[in-house]
Amino acid sequence: MTDSASRNLDFDNVERPTPAELTAQLVDLLTVEKIDNDRFRGRPQVDGIGRVFGGQVIAQGLQAAQASIGDGKVAHSLHAYFLRGGEEGPPIDYTIARDFDGRSFANRRAVASQDGTPILNLTASFQTPEDGLAHENMPFPHVADPETLKSDYQLRREIFADKLDLMSEGQRRFMVRPRPIEMRPTDGLHWMSTTPRTPKSQTWFKTVGKLPDDPALHRAVIAYASDYTLLGTAAIAHGLSWMRGELVGASLDHAIWFHAPARADEWLLYDTDSPWSGNGRGYNRGRIFTEGGTLVASVAQEGMMRKRRSKAN
Repeated sequence: MTDSASRNLDFDNVERPTPAELTAQLVDLLTVEKIDNDRFRGRPQVDGIGRVFGGQVIAQGLQAAQASIGDGKVAHSLHAYFLRGGEEGPPIDYTIARDFDGRSFANRRAVASQDGTPILNLTASFQTPEDGLAHENMPFPHVADPETLKSDYQLRREIFADKLDLMSEGQRRFMVRPRPIEMRPTDGLHWMSTTPRTPKSQTWFKTVGKLPDDPALHRAVIAYASDYTLLGTAAIAHGLSWMRGELVGASLDHAIWFHAPARADEWLLYDTDSPWSGNGRGYNRGRIFTEGGTLVASVAQEGMMRKRRSKAN
């Protein structure tokens, strides 16, 4: 895209695929190709620019691990470490190590690389489903129903429609780009606030179209979406924002525990908080609920979070 073309980007003239097309693009993005024994390749994001979204690498790594496990066992947790920022455009290769195969549990390691350079290490654990002692001690948050809320896209359009000319190309693309996952924050665009407050946030999300009936794919989509909004929760406590250029940051690690099956094309609530930040890092937690109140996943992430220093005149 030329600079003049990017300057003309706005909410009205950007090409808007149908919900079905956007969802198909996401399914294609998260469907890894087997290229050899325990070697897989992930496709790049269509029209991607800049650094690869961390949720994409996590989800593709999980899909590669799931493809190597066979039938009978399902992923119940993953732990990932971001090593380097990936670059949009080149494909990402995933190499699987089969560390353990037991009767009830199995373990896989996935190394994501671009041009032979590792960018992420992921370990996933799998279990044969079974009955067991069960309890939930995580009350469902009291939040507005998703159908009563405006989408993230609608809020961005209302606030930034007449401010796009003041933004960089990357910021404009972020604002106007249609996305396969619809997000409806319960507290508006918290990254617009300059007032420090308790670092908590709630956002409803689901794919804009229907997904195939593949539980492994739904887990991958949830893993993909779990990287949205999470790192920014720690910034709420300081009234600072990455979008305003006030912070420098990057995800360092990411963990997910899958508690129960869930459909990613039905509304899920992402309830996040940040108990701590310091030493140039921010720690964040997330809980994902169905609209009926079932806790289906827990998430934790730590990221680098530094206040951007002003350039000397």
